[in-house]
Amino acid sequence: MTPQHPYQDAALDVDQRVADLLSRMDLADKAGLLFQPMADVGDFDRPGTFGTPSVRTLLQRRITQMNVLEVSSARETAEWHNALQRAAREHPLGIPVTISSDPRHSFTDNPAAAFLAGPFSQWPEPLGFAALGSAELVERFAEVTRREYLAVGIRTALHPQLDLATEPRWARQNGTFGEDADTVARLGAAYVRGLQGPAGAGVSAMVKHFPGGGPQRDGEDPHFPYGREQVYPGGCFDQHLEPFRAVIDAGAAQVMPYYGMPVGTELEEVGFGFSRQVLTGLLREDLGFDGIVCSDWGILSDMCWGVEHLSHAERMRKALEAGIDQFGGESSTDVLISLVESGAVSERRLDSSARRVLREKFRLGLFDDPFVDAGRAAAVVGAADAREQGLEAQAAAHALVQNTAGSAAGLPLRSGIKVYAENVDPAALRGRAQAVGSPEEADVAILRLTAPWEQRGTPGDLESFFRAGSLAWSAEELDRIGRIAAAVPTAAVVHLDRPALLGPLAEAVSALVVEFGACDEAVARVLFGEAEPRGRLPFDIPSSAEAVAASRPDVAFDTAEPAYRFGHGLRYG
Repeated sequence: MTPQHPYQDAALDVDQRVADLLSRMDLADKAGLLFQPMADVGDFDRPGTFGTPSVRTLLQRRITQMNVLEVSSARETAEWHNALQRAAREHPLGIPVTISSDPRHSFTDNPAAAFLAGPFSQWPEPLGFAALGSAELVERFAEVTRREYLAVGIRTALHPQLDLATEPRWARQNGTFGEDADTVARLGAAYVRGLQGPAGAGVSAMVKHFPGGGPQRDGEDPHFPYGREQVYPGGCFDQHLEPFRAVIDAGAAQVMPYYGMPVGTELEEVGFGFSRQVLTGLLREDLGFDGIVCSDWGILSDMCWGVEHLSHAERMRKALEAGIDQFGGESSTDVLISLVESGAVSERRLDSSARRVLREKFRLGLFDDPFVDAGRAAAVVGAADAREQGLEAQAAAHALVQNTAGSAAGLPLRSGIKVYAENVDPAALRGRAQAVGSPEEADVAILRLTAPWEQRGTPGDLESFFRAGSLAWSAEELDRIGRIAAAVPTAAVVHLDRPALLGPLAEAVSALVVEFGACDEAVARVLFGEAEPRGRLPFDIPSSAEAVAASRPDVAFDTAEPAYRFGHGLRYG
């Protein structure tokens, strides 16, 4: 069929198609391209989570990029995506919808950061990949992610996260590749290559959080007012840029700046999404990035640090002047249209961002064929081979911290022993050990623990999902563990999403293993010697809360006399 307009002609190059389409768009069409709100799979007319307008309303506002939240099944998501594309084609220009997603291939369940894997294959958290240090494995994982995202219509990944884990208390370390800048740069570039794949066939990578979200004052997170300040007492601002240089060289298509507000530097003390020095001067001019810059979610409505005194419209104008192309988690197209109609923002400025957004839609092939095979989605997403690869990676990423020779709890454990286990599914022990009900009956105790954290906010609200605060177990918990370890040789398996103070725990137990996202089956394979723990710590483990408090948030490996160093990991045999 002969295309009606040049922008529909796949034989033309992308720039020609973009120029033609942009010339046909009215102000409302252009404004819609600059927003990326959240959307729920399902009924188009149902109001969205967190007060987001319904999908129908978003389409009426000409918004054509949406961040999908909970996913129940691959087929349902694919069918919803196809219905969304059909609805978008009802507009005369037929601009396709780009669906984006936070990470959803691991164990984190935080609506502001990542989702449980659900129907997708399940792998370690990024810290687990850092523990293994293999760029080849990271790229292979990213290729699986690309394949599964494409099957349901997700075309933008709001990841990888390239922040350096230099502040041990920070709650977002779980999504990073650890503390070492070279490791983060190397694995981040591999991740981008695997996600984006061959031209036109991949998933657009939105790397975050520029210019590095790790140096948080007191380790608090800038989702909340008390965590808005980023500080650089060690003068290491440039070190946090190293991973971004690497992924830009690798072709990353999009960048997300963080909420944080730099304090005590030469930069304007506003959130990075409002800083022209950072987004235009540093990112565009110094680093040469010409892709899409999308704000973190809600900087106009909520996390507007340093510009709280400005109105919604004034914040929008300042962010556009800084260099933002698209507003994550926002949908106020009417405000943008009013800014242009009043002359406060030029239509030419809109064109600059709209051009970048359209260019990416064309590059991804969405104008030529936006639909997916819903019948095939369930066979692709969470396929058996991908699940087994994910399970093998979970097991391999365990780091063996301590293993007492001669103890009954020395690893690997003998099969057939009597085991007292906490937080372990009995099915994972079946065929390997006999589960008993008390330490006194057991040959060995297995304790699955999570790194300590302080409950913030009301359970269920956003703040409650962030595992922040002290890195130390309570005296009561250590006493409880000590009593078990005194009754029976004990192996502890700790899920680390932050570098917990492991020293007191290590004194109590015979064997200590840490994991970075692992199901009970993966843990059992490691404990009983069916898989080798090949991980090494992706950050230093501090020796005390005092050492953490005295360290500089922007400086890697800055806690005094750490209990265990970056790269520590024992082996069996």
